[in-house]
Amino acid sequence: MTFVLDASIALAWCFADQTTAISEFALDRLGNDDALVPGLWALEVADVLVVAERRGRLNPAQTARFLELLRQLPITVEEIGRDAILTTVLDLARSSELTAYDAPYLALAAASGVPLATGDAALRRAALAVGVDLVMPSEGR
Repeated sequence: MTFVLDASIALAWCFADQTTAISEFALDRLGNDDALVPGLWALEVADVLVVAERRGRLNPAQTARFLELLRQLPITVEEIGRDAILTTVLDLARSSELTAYDAPYLALAAASGVPLATGDAALRRAALAVGVDLVMPSEGR
């Protein structure tokens, strides 16, 4: 089953100290399932990687290997148009007390009718509040 993949989950695959049961489960699911991400996902991933390089946590070769992993996974970018950002995403950010960077993940999951994989506690709470299922290891897949 398709699911929405938050950048925090994908980035956990790059940094061993950020790996969680949810991030491992989501990666395993990508062996059979597809993931959807909003357009800002790639920017969020790139930002964390470049900061990690600047701080000496990664070198360019490690970044390149991680990016190759991401390219091989069945991840589809779903662009959210300007009008949706200025209405749906903004409204969802307000009502769920999310950032404008987190709300697109929830908006995409809700609009697509698929679960959300996230390591962010506020985003998990907001998803449950609006009836979006979460990707959890207890799903038994």
